[in-house]
Amino acid sequence: MSAIAQMKLLVNLAQIDGRVGDREKNYIVNIGRANGIYPDEVMPLLEQKHDLIIPANLSRDKKFDYIFSLVQLMKIDERMYREEIIFCSQIATKLGYDQQVMFELMLHVRAAAMSGVEIELLKSVTAKYLKE
Repeated sequence: MSAIAQMKLLVNLAQIDGRVGDREKNYIVNIGRANGIYPDEVMPLLEQKHDLIIPANLSRDKKFDYIFSLVQLMKIDERMYREEIIFCSQIATKLGYDQQVMFELMLHVRAAAMSGVEIELLKSVTAKYLKE
């Protein structure tokens, strides 16, 4: 269930600017694949609006995956809208992060693929913003 919830959050973010671009679609489909969700399950989600539901009892790693994927998606079309930043900040708060985590994420997350080492380093940096 948490993978579908993550897909829905990504779709909502992609829809903020009025349309879901090809790069955004591909990114969302790839995140789905990585979580065992087939593209034919993801594509219908792209046509709908979704409630903002954050599953309970997410692990620290899953919380990071959620916010990391949102920020990376926000950067993928090389344009960041105020509404997208606000959306990501709200989700970060719902995940249990201090909103200041967005500064770290905005500085360090890239739209291009990041190495496992870079992601792990960012995960450790952002962990201090997680309130538990």
